[in-house]
Amino acid sequence: MIKLYDYVLSVNCYKQRLLLSILDVPYESIPVDFYPGWEHKSEAFKKINPLGHIPVIDDDGYILWDAHAILVYLAAKYDPSGQWYPSGDPERVGETASWMLFAEGTTNTASAARLCVNLEYDFDLEACQAGAHRLFRVLDEHLWFQERRGLDWVCSGAHPTIADLALFPDVILSEEGGISRMDYPALRRWTDRFRRIPGFVTMPGIFPASPG
Repeated sequence: MIKLYDYVLSVNCYKQRLLLSILDVPYESIPVDFYPGWEHKSEAFKKINPLGHIPVIDDDGYILWDAHAILVYLAAKYDPSGQWYPSGDPERVGETASWMLFAEGTTNTASAARLCVNLEYDFDLEACQAGAHRLFRVLDEHLWFQERRGLDWVCSGAHPTIADLALFPDVILSEEGGISRMDYPALRRWTDRFRRIPGFVTMPGIFPASPG
């Protein structure tokens, strides 16, 4: 069984829990005292991940770290439909990779702002907020044009990919970092669609979609 080194408030750990739930893959959550214990920076934890970051997975002895690398691995191994990581379609693979790189930006801005506010991280809060708004404008415009083409998701095709999943938590929790989504209607519609995906699970601050 997969072991997930996990912290309940981490967006990057939540991404793994979310995909594992959607794919109906059993796993064991290994709690890491991220805050205030900083267990991920301990010498013991660095034997698992020398960078001292979470999440980490141990899949029957195969250890992998980096949130988005883990998403690629889980989708490639455990999604028999090939929809979440469309490895058989080079163009969609390219799109997925491009938007996952974009998601690194939302993590480093929107989610960093959340860490500033909630856990008192020493980041430049105003710079994080401004950077998040810049990326949200790009994503909102992209999703608006996708809707005009009859597409619901970040990449082309009828099914969401791990790119959507990589972006979703950074966006939906942005207001915890003082970043309003009021000016991004396409972004709000997309988050509502994502919360209706079968197997969707919540975390503190993320709620199920309203009925209807």
